[in-house]
Amino acid sequence: MVDSSAHRPPHQVVIVGGGFGGLYAAKALAKADVNVTLIDKRNFHLFQPLLYQVATGALSPADISSPLRTLLNKSKNTKVVLGEVSDIDPQSQNVSVGCDTIPYDTLIVATGARHSYFGNDNWEEFAPGLKTVEDALAIRRRILMAFEAAEQETDPQKRQAWLTFVIVGGGPTGVELAGAIAELATQTLKADFRNIDTSTAKILLLEAMDRILPPFAPELSQTAATSLSQLGVTVQTKTLVTNIQDDIVTLKQGDQVTEISSKTILWAAGVKASPMGKVLTERTGVECDRAGRVVVEPDLSVKGYANIFVVGDLANFSHQNGKPLPSVAPVAKQEGEYVARVIQQRLQGNILPPFTYIDRGSLAIIGNKFAIVDLGLLKLNGFLAWIFWLFIHIYFLIAFRNKVVVVVQWVWNYFTRDRSARLIIGEESLVPVASPSHSTHYLLKI
Repeated sequence: MVDSSAHRPPHQVVIVGGGFGGLYAAKALAKADVNVTLIDKRNFHLFQPLLYQVATGALSPADISSPLRTLLNKSKNTKVVLGEVSDIDPQSQNVSVGCDTIPYDTLIVATGARHSYFGNDNWEEFAPGLKTVEDALAIRRRILMAFEAAEQETDPQKRQAWLTFVIVGGGPTGVELAGAIAELATQTLKADFRNIDTSTAKILLLEAMDRILPPFAPELSQTAATSLSQLGVTVQTKTLVTNIQDDIVTLKQGDQVTEISSKTILWAAGVKASPMGKVLTERTGVECDRAGRVVVEPDLSVKGYANIFVVGDLANFSHQNGKPLPSVAPVAKQEGEYVARVIQQRLQGNILPPFTYIDRGSLAIIGNKFAIVDLGLLKLNGFLAWIFWLFIHIYFLIAFRNKVVVVVQWVWNYFTRDRSARLIIGEESLVPVASPSHSTHYLLKI
């Protein structure tokens, strides 16, 4: 008797997105009896938790990025496709990539999220967010050019606008950006300019809630606010941003409305799901929340489609505590690995229990030598927490080369305060030009 299973083609798993969720799913399937196709519009995996250090000149993009093909070259059952998925057909079980279609038996969608302006998308022009390498380089250019422009500005009021930095959002990204910019102004750049004192720069951190870092314990939030104040950051809570236009931020605190003039406004206040959430809704009828995240089943599958899974920032998993899991790397990593186990167990005729996220704690760094760590029963702050933060981030960096390079850079920065990746690059640069009357104009160089 001939075993028909011997001629059956391998199970085809297609993963859309090479972030934490997609990459860890692919790595967990490396030895499974399946064929894996990982599709991403970029050829690299980005370690987003350290993206703010690229934006503030401490690290370069290559320090926190690794080519997907290199990361998966030992997974002989896996191939990487460079392209963007435009559509999904659950009936024929195909995904569309350009003019091609790729068939799947199981589909994992892990396309992440972007920053959200809560219905005010026109603000993005004036207040960029931080989610991609391009975002980080654009923000780095804005920050460094602000000091360059201030150096040549003779009007005190305009100079102050260049030296005023506004960060909207008091979550981990906003806190880390604020602390890094403060150190850049008060330490790294202090001896580099002749006409300005960079340490007089104003860094404002705005948060709508009653404290920064809401996911952390209240006492750690207060410790973080105190540490930021010592660095020179002005923390304003219970502050709503009602408008951003050109170089003016309009704030509302209670009944008081104020306007702040700033040439550098950065957005760290919210996220919205990638457009793939809308595609899944149209093709499967699955429910999405207000942020565009797909409401998933307890096993992270799409309702009515047991072979389609959504993981990471695109997923709204509310089965554990009644509220969605946070959009952080550990959630995406655990979800990706869980779905990989589900696929393997199903092929063996087994069923896994529902997904359960294991929260090992939260961390945030506030400048050099100070961090806060919330591990539930154990809470740390200060230098010890900073050391813990360093080790955890080095541990989660994917490639060995990145681990080595980042450690070397951090040691160098620690002893010299020199953020060596302070390069002003990009398609556009703001170039200060002095007129014959000694007033300063700013031209857009392309």
